[in-house]
Amino acid sequence: MDHHEVLTRALNARVTEVLPNPTPVTEAHLLSARLGFPVLLKREDLTPIFSFKLRGAYNRIANLEDAAKAGGVIAASAGNHAQGVAYAARLLKINARLVMPTTTPTIKVDAVRRLGADIDLVGDDYADAGCHAVRVAAETGATLVPSFDDPDVIAGQATIALELLRQRDCGSIFVPVGGGGLAGGIAAVIKAVRPEVRVIGVEPEDSDAMTQSIRAGRRVQLDHVGTFADGVAVRVVGEQTFELCRRYLDDCITVAIDEICAAIKDVFEDTRTVLEPAGALGVAGLKRVARERRVPAGATVAIASGSNVNFDRLGFVAERCALGERREAMLAVTIPERPGSFLDFRTVIGDRNITEFNYRMS
Repeated sequence: MDHHEVLTRALNARVTEVLPNPTPVTEAHLLSARLGFPVLLKREDLTPIFSFKLRGAYNRIANLEDAAKAGGVIAASAGNHAQGVAYAARLLKINARLVMPTTTPTIKVDAVRRLGADIDLVGDDYADAGCHAVRVAAETGATLVPSFDDPDVIAGQATIALELLRQRDCGSIFVPVGGGGLAGGIAAVIKAVRPEVRVIGVEPEDSDAMTQSIRAGRRVQLDHVGTFADGVAVRVVGEQTFELCRRYLDDCITVAIDEICAAIKDVFEDTRTVLEPAGALGVAGLKRVARERRVPAGATVAIASGSNVNFDRLGFVAERCALGERREAMLAVTIPERPGSFLDFRTVIGDRNITEFNYRMS
């Protein structure tokens, strides 16, 4: 697909059947004041499943032929797509079976179960779950609903860009990247309508399949991915989404876990909403670009893509956000095992507070 076809499909997408009103755009006043330019949040965390994934899932399932609907649907997902498929299937009265990695946060598993779908927990990541879903689809005849590499799914996610174009003027948009459906769809529509607006994809450093693929000029399969930002933990991006991102993203950057944690805190302070790690990637990316003084003129929009995070994960986020804000550093050093060594170390680091100290014999 090219950007004109994505735009046409997005204009004809059936997303308004499930999201009759656009998700709001919120001004991040505190973050804007700190960074020195307007920061806006496109609040996809405010859909009925607290994620943008409802758009693509519903559009794909709603466009199925009646015979396919009667046979039910199956999908592999790290969590949010599963919720989208389960929600859409319940509305359309279709049987749904979801395959999710065993590492999926329980908040997402429980949400899918409450929506009435059957669940298989298989493998350690999305790739393992995806292989299982393909096998089950072949055995049962259920229709596979891809989480990103499908024209109807991409078009559904691209409706975010249509809404945004009507809501606010902006100079740049920062989009989380996993398999590429969200980033590819948004970038294609923006470049078809407002090509001067820069669209920048953001990935975690330990799950950067799209960044590596764009640099290599071909799809790169990662040996493993980090699971902190489980919503974007994808070993290999889609064929169609890679082409869209390669052609229409202005850049694709990576951020560290500490930066993601700091972004979660930023959004909380402005909105009192706790985003999931993948949902905060856009904010983390724009902050990194801001530090390098490369933010285009005009308002900057971050896609707040979801807020499905386990409560027990918040302790880790709170501990690491100070590192991401560069207010605190974690050092691993070797010191002699003799009296006075810690005092010597304290002298070396100068007039700085030590908040925690752990040691072991080497």
